[in-house]
Amino acid sequence: MNPKKVELFTDGACKNNPGAGGWASILRYKGREKELFGGEKETTNNRMELTAVIEGLKALKEPCRVVLYTDSKYVADGLSKGWAASWREKGWKKQDSSPALNPDLWEKLLSLTEKHTLEICWIKGHAGHPENERCDSLAREQINKVENGK
Repeated sequence: MNPKKVELFTDGACKNNPGAGGWASILRYKGREKELFGGEKETTNNRMELTAVIEGLKALKEPCRVVLYTDSKYVADGLSKGWAASWREKGWKKQDSSPALNPDLWEKLLSLTEKHTLEICWIKGHAGHPENERCDSLAREQINKVENGK
């Protein structure tokens, strides 16, 4: 039996980078959508981008064929070009032996990607892509909530 095909749209945002951050994901399956979002008081944009993908994948209850739409080159290249897998193999060191950033989140993400078949689509941010704009809006709402202690 073929796995379900799910679309996953993600975005992360951060104010002052590092600073208050928010993330959002939209899962779409057969025309139905589920929005997920959250925020952190002290974080970075890249951590929020990674968290958006992690939380979206964590919400899937079975192995799926996932088309991931992200405006983050960090996430897209880290996965599609095998950078993150290479960093893990080298003990979270980059090619030049400097430490890879965010190994805790990359480890979670790599583990989740092993359960699913992933197709990665990089999209330009703030370019009118409806789901990317919605994720950006949700992520920014989370920044406001975090800053206002809600």
